[in-house]
This record gives sequence, structure tokens and C-alpha cells, in this order.
Amino acid sequence: MKAILCRQYGPIDGLSFEEIADPAVPEDGVVIRAEAIGVNFPDGLLVQGLYQLKPPTPFTPGMEVVGTIEAAGSKVSGFKPGDRVAGVAAIGTYAERVAVPAASVMPIPDGAEAGEVTALICGYGTAHHALKQRGALQPGETLVVTGAAGLTGLAAIQIGKAMGARVIAVASSNEKRELCVENGADVALGYDDLKDTLKEATGGRGADVVFEVVGGEVFDACSRAMAWNGRLLIIGFASGTIPKLPVNLALVKGYSAVGVFWGDFTVREPQVFAANMRELMGWYASGRIRPVVERTYPLEQAAEALKHIHGRKAVGKIVLKP
Repeated sequence: MKAILCRQYGPIDGLSFEEIADPAVPEDGVVIRAEAIGVNFPDGLLVQGLYQLKPPTPFTPGMEVVGTIEAAGSKVSGFKPGDRVAGVAAIGTYAERVAVPAASVMPIPDGAEAGEVTALICGYGTAHHALKQRGALQPGETLVVTGAAGLTGLAAIQIGKAMGARVIAVASSNEKRELCVENGADVALGYDDLKDTLKEATGGRGADVVFEVVGGEVFDACSRAMAWNGRLLIIGFASGTIPKLPVNLALVKGYSAVGVFWGDFTVREPQVFAANMRELMGWYASGRIRPVVERTYPLEQAAEALKHIHGRKAVGKIVLKP
């Protein structure tokens, strides 16, 4: 089968497209023939050696796959060849066939578009976990979403609205801000004078929950715009600058800084993760959330897809198709 390989840590351009052996069928897992493969920002960090996970090389990157089960292991129940499913893995999905533990496989709604379903896994899964378990977002609260036109940002907007929040999106251009409003944001702001514009947009009260993906100066502005008992969710650092938390502000404003690491959550709390995915799939099937797929690349162009995301050009989900 064809797959993307990272033979050594380094620039994204170093990825290769090669013929490798088909995966063996795990006793407790399945082999999925890929229909769509999700591309995520952490995939690019991983191949550059900049992510928390550092698998031995060579390896195939990728965390999400949607497709049809070709084979199931002897210890697998509940799934069979021919079932159309989504699967989650630490690595290995940038390939025509993917072996996935059965515990990380989930059925998908009838007629679901494969690319949209890939978005529900890491992107929407991160936003949902962040807002539900880590941020405890309540109806009527004010949610601020930075990097709001990216996949996780749009997911946070849609999920925040589904949970009953008032959503303030922050994005870098008029086009991106319009996209945020189209996806449910009540207000869309730029990054200029962010501390002051957030204060104005919240009537001086501040944000109850901030979904913060950018880091650097944006994090600093958000940390100064928190409401009493607010929750500042640390999702990532797309700007490349890891900020320092002004703990004096957390003290005087009475807010919490809360880390969100979806990958570890899925391993440490698999039952909660499964319940989250059932809720997301239900919301998707009913039309309460609708992932935006911006662009689809052929599998061999995985490096181009990753560079598009790491260039902060992506709006919505980027998908690979074999």
C-alpha cells in the first residue's frame, strides 16, 4: 500500500510517499481502508520533532481516518468487515490502510461525508472536551475563541452555541471574521487592541471562558480580559510563542488557567471520550454542528497540506484522500 513516511525528524518537506507493507490485523483491532484522512496542526509539529510524542523513525504520521473495515481481529466484537467507521490513532493514518484498536473505532451516521467526520475527531473533539470537561461552559456565559477561523476555532464557536453560550470570535481578517459569524459567532473581533475590544464586547465584565490557541501577545490580552471565576483554556501556541502566565492577574481576578491536552484525555478517560464522541456524532447527525472542510489534497501531497496549516492559512478542515 502507499503511505506517507517520516524517515527522520526535520522540515515538513522531508516527508516521502512510499510503498510499504499492508498493516497486520491486530487481535483486538481492525484494518480500515481509508476514505478520508484528517490533517491536524500537531501532525506537522510531530514530524519536525516539536511535539510531546516522539515515535522512533521511520513512522507514518496522522491521527484520524474514516473508511470501511476490511478485516477485524479475533477478539473484536461489535465491528465487522464492511462497516463504515471512524478511527483514532496516535500515529499511522496517512496511509491507504490503517490498523486501529477496536476501542478507538466508532460508527458514523448513515450518509455522513467522510471529510466532515474526520473534523469531528481531533478538531471538534478537542473543542468539545475543552468546553465541556475543562471549561465547564454554562448556558448564558460568554465564550471568547481565538484563532477562530481555524478548525478548532470554528468547532469551538459551533459547540459553544450548541451549549448555549454567547460567543465572541477573534480572527485576523474581515474574510475570516465573516466566516466566524456565518458559523454562529455573535461578535467577531480582530487582534488590534484586543484587551480593550474584549472589555467593550463584554460590557466591562470580561470573558467567562476563553478558548486560547494562539499564545504570545494574544494570550496576554486574554489574561487581562477574564471575568471573576473565569476559565482561561490553554489549547496551544499557533503563534510559536509560549506565553508566561501573569499569576498576579489570576489572583486578583479570581480566574483559573486550565490546560487542555485532548490526546492524553482520550487515553486516560476513554469512557468519557466515547460519550463525548457519541454526543458530537448526534449533534452532527441532527445538524446542530457542521464542520467546514476547506480543502482536500491527494495523499501524496500531505506535506503541502501540512504547510498550508502551519502557514496559518487554513480555514476549517484540511483532508487527505488516497
